[in-house]
Amino acid sequence: MIWRFSLSRFLRVDTFIYGCPSMEEMENFSALYKKRLNEVGESGDIPSDLALEVSSPGAERLLKVPDDLERFKEMPMQVCYVAINEGPGNTEKDGVFLLESVEAASESCMWKLANVRENRDPLAKGRPLSRKKKEWRLCLPYGSLKKVSLYIDNE
Repeated sequence: MIWRFSLSRFLRVDTFIYGCPSMEEMENFSALYKKRLNEVGESGDIPSDLALEVSSPGAERLLKVPDDLERFKEMPMQVCYVAINEGPGNTEKDGVFLLESVEAASESCMWKLANVRENRDPLAKGRPLSRKKKEWRLCLPYGSLKKVSLYIDNE
């Protein structure tokens, strides 16, 4: 029986604020990295079965709370959270929000409704959010955030 253990190392290339390098940037990085690996490989310092995988997480990736929140602050986010009820049990809710602020001291964040179709009145065709909805805010502790991802408009 042959045992083979796999060791993975991940390297992240963030050249753009939203973490989406172009194909050209990935090709250039990959070529430079491969060149350097070949140089080091000749000395025998790295295994010969090393592989390089280049991938992009895409827009539907989960965001890290609180690390990625500030970075995507201007973009609408699909937020799934646990709402604490006064009665028995808590409920899981979701919505499309914009991040207004992150409060590191209290480990919470303030959200406002994003101006997207899901948050608008279906009868008010083409109109933006009402004043009441624009002023609405939701403060959530990090622990109540179940899933946060970038909002993708399917229109």
